[in-house]
Amino acid sequence: MSSSTITFSQVGLVGTGAMGRGIAQIAAQAGSTVCLFDTNPDAAVSAKQQIEQQWRKLADKGRVEPSQVERWSTLLIPVASLDELSACDLVVEAIVERLDVKRELFARLENIVADTAVLVSNTSSLSVTAIGAALKSAHRFAGYHFFNPVPLMKVVEVIGGLKTDAPTCARLAAYAREMGHTPVSAKDTPGFIVNHAGRGYNTEALRILGEGVADFSTIDRILRDQVGFRLGPFELMDLTGLDVSQPVMESIYHQYYEEPRYRPSVIGAQRVAGGVFGRKTGEGFYRYDNGAQQVFEEAPVPRVDNIPPVWVSTRAARRAEIFQLLKELGAKIETGQSPSAEALTLVAPLGFDITTVAVVERLDPARTIGIDMLVEDAATKRRVLATNPATRADYRDAAHALFARDGKAVSVIRDSGGFVTQRVVAAIVNIASDICQQGICTPEDLETAVTLGLGYPMGPLAMGNRWGPANILEVLFNMQTVYGDTRYRPSPWLRRRGAIGLSLMHEEE
Repeated sequence: MSSSTITFSQVGLVGTGAMGRGIAQIAAQAGSTVCLFDTNPDAAVSAKQQIEQQWRKLADKGRVEPSQVERWSTLLIPVASLDELSACDLVVEAIVERLDVKRELFARLENIVADTAVLVSNTSSLSVTAIGAALKSAHRFAGYHFFNPVPLMKVVEVIGGLKTDAPTCARLAAYAREMGHTPVSAKDTPGFIVNHAGRGYNTEALRILGEGVADFSTIDRILRDQVGFRLGPFELMDLTGLDVSQPVMESIYHQYYEEPRYRPSVIGAQRVAGGVFGRKTGEGFYRYDNGAQQVFEEAPVPRVDNIPPVWVSTRAARRAEIFQLLKELGAKIETGQSPSAEALTLVAPLGFDITTVAVVERLDPARTIGIDMLVEDAATKRRVLATNPATRADYRDAAHALFARDGKAVSVIRDSGGFVTQRVVAAIVNIASDICQQGICTPEDLETAVTLGLGYPMGPLAMGNRWGPANILEVLFNMQTVYGDTRYRPSPWLRRRGAIGLSLMHEEE
């Protein structure tokens, strides 16, 4: 694309750290002249060199022509002062996440650039409105949030502040497309779209860990194998670094005035205090040997000579599917109104704990085992069973051995309200529904932002569609009953759809 047809032909980039370099790289690749400024003059020169090195690597792999690298390199211009950005029609700030520092910078920039120039912040956690509040021309100021590494993470959030005008956001969205990225539009709210929507994954997993339901490696395995996440939540926190993710959790929680849905965990705070951040420190939830994650071995499948007959609760989720599975596994199935005195009693609740189900259904808790059936068995690589405090070890082992007969992995966890997958998926869908309720973005932009920005196997609303709004709603209502905690309070947007069975993506008339 030639500079004459591009939305912003001359771009100023303030701050040449990893984010700044990434933005400068894709801007130059789009055909813009990019003026690099940093308070450390050597950093701007070094940034150009590092970007050129990335381009040379692409050329060595045959992805771009060497002549293209030479053309791009001419578009990167290190500058020694902010005044040298006067001709820029767009200035992008990518400096420290401090409100006072950003405000001071934009106050200076406003007096340097032309009245028609657009000013943007790459902030990930601060209010766009607050940053630009003192500007005389706040209508041309917006948030422009990229993700690291910028060249690979193909989404950018365009955030209009309280006074930002629509044409400014439209130009920024057009420019994002010219740089090869997908723009999504968000209101100026804590966490915008991606960091807001991502709260359900890590915070609920930390709570599950804190309750002793399962260890972190088991939680990771369950969410990878049952839902299809590329990284479990603890692997993801280790990769991002708790020194980054914990402050984000705390910031969004406090900015939403201690909304329970976003409540962070003391586990994260303790690890940050102890300097145990993840891969960057060689130790997080996992240990890392020369950068390689040390994997915990799973417990072997118990050897059981005689597996008792199995009786399935009449209230079990996917009951017909459970019967078919038991038949395929060669189990002896009881079909009476109640289990015999020797039967392994199988329940499949949504949101309720196994103990409560055993008491309500008047089942012998010593022989009662739960199985998670939110996700259809054929779609998972792992089955998850749950005991209650009274479950006998021989019945636990018998259930484990039975459900592992066909070679599928099995995890056995402790009793809790809702299984790991139920709790985490319900939290993700509920928070996403609340984003829609608040009108922070469109459902379509929400799905795009999360799949591109967080790498989920599907968008959160697609998860709700896949496993049923009514089922997600049942999980949340029952967990709220078990825990008495408003963090599981269903969003009104989700309640309406769960109550009448509409697709989560259905738009109201």
